[in-house]
Amino acid sequence: MNSLKQHDDDLSAAELRRLLVGMRSAFEQGKNAMEYARALLGENSNSTIATLIAYDLQAGAYVNQALSNPTEKQLWCEQIASLVSQHLSPGGSLLEVGSGEATTLAGVLEALPAPPTVALGFDISWSRCAHGNGWLKYKHQQAELFVADLFNIPLADESVDVVYSSHSLEPNGGRETAALSELLRVARRAVVLVEPIYELADADARARMSHHGYVRDLKATAERLGCSVTDYRLLDFYVNPLNPSGVVCLEKSQARSVTTPAWQCPLTQTPLTRAIDAFSSAETGLVYPVLSGIPLLCRDHAVLASSFGKPITP
Repeated sequence: MNSLKQHDDDLSAAELRRLLVGMRSAFEQGKNAMEYARALLGENSNSTIATLIAYDLQAGAYVNQALSNPTEKQLWCEQIASLVSQHLSPGGSLLEVGSGEATTLAGVLEALPAPPTVALGFDISWSRCAHGNGWLKYKHQQAELFVADLFNIPLADESVDVVYSSHSLEPNGGRETAALSELLRVARRAVVLVEPIYELADADARARMSHHGYVRDLKATAERLGCSVTDYRLLDFYVNPLNPSGVVCLEKSQARSVTTPAWQCPLTQTPLTRAIDAFSSAETGLVYPVLSGIPLLCRDHAVLASSFGKPITP
C-alpha cells in the first residue's frame, strides 16, 4: 500500500492512471520508470508521486540484489557502520531514512560494534517496508519499520541520536534544504549522509546525476543551515563509478543518548500514543493505522477518529 492522495492534486484521474500504468510498463520492460515519469509530466526534477510509484514497483528487488551480491552488500554496510559508530553511544538510538527493504539497515546493525537499543527505519512504500521486515527476520536483526515521508518525519525534535541515509536523498534534487532541515530536526547527535556527491564527481558522473535529477550542494546547504560539517569526501567503496558515493557528516551536540524516540503527528506535531493497531493523538483526535504490523505515518494516512480507544456504548 502506498498513499497517493497528497501527491496527485495537480493530476486528473486520467493523468494519474496514465502515470501509474506507464511507469509500471516501463519498469516491466527494464526501462527507467523515473525517466518515463519526468518525460510524461514535463518535469526536470523527480516528483514525489513518481518517486513513490517507482519505489513500490521496485519492492523485492533490493532483497534479491543483496542475496545475489552478499560480499558487495557486506562491504557497503560495514562502511556505513564505521561512519555511524563514531557518533552512536552504547544504548543509543538509530534511524535510517529511506530504508527501503532494510538490506542496508540490517547489515549496519550486524556490523556495529555495539548495537543501538532502538533501531528505526522508514520508507514511503509500504511494500518495501513489508519486504524489509522479512529481511530483518531472515538476518535475525531487530528494527521497527514504518511508512513516512522524508519531509514530514513523525518523530519529535531531537528524538533519535543518529540519523543516516544510504542514497535515499538521491532523487530529491532541488529540495536539499527542506530534506536536511528535517533530518537535523529529528537528530540529537549527528546526521550521516551517504549520498552521491555531485561536486566531487567527474564530468561523466555529473552529467548522469543532472539527467536523473539527483541532489547537489549537500555540504554547502548544510553550512547555510549553520551545521558543522566534520566529514566530507568520496567513500573508498561504491558500486557505480557514474554514481560516486560520498559522506557528508553533520554533527550536533554531544548530549545524553535517547533510548525511546518520541512519536509525533506529521500534520499537527502533537504527541502520538501507540496502540497495537494505531497511533493516536489525544489532543486532536487524529489516528494513524497500522497495516500488517507496519505503522502508516504519512500526513495523508490520518483519520479523524476522536472516539478511538474510548468505550462505545448505546
